Amino acid sequence: MLQLPHQSLQVAVPPQRSAAREDQDAPWHTEAVCRRDEAGLFFAPSKEPTAARLSREDAAKRVCARCPVMVECREHALLQPEPYGVWGGLTAAERRVVLARRRRRETEIKKAASAA
Repeated sequence: MLQLPHQSLQVAVPPQRSAAREDQDAPWHTEAVCRRDEAGLFFAPSKEPTAARLSREDAAKRVCARCPVMVECREHALLQPEPYGVWGGLTAAERRVVLARRRRRETEIKKAASAA
């Protein structure tokens, strides 16, 4: 999803850009499929039952899967980091896992470099 209602979205565009995009100078989020869907699909209502949350997240991920800027959206959410919602096909919990793996990999690279 693009943004929470109270946030403005001013981000640098990640280097990976979709080859299918026609106007490469436009901000990535102008091509996002989720701009045409309800925000409620991407952000949980308070006290949402688990089964409903999983179903909603699955539906949001299906929207993301057909989005031409999914990679850019995902990177935005990882770099911010966005604490809520489905962004780039990942839930907040899935993004935390990706970020932890990246940190672990960076630590391993630094250790290897210092050992060499």
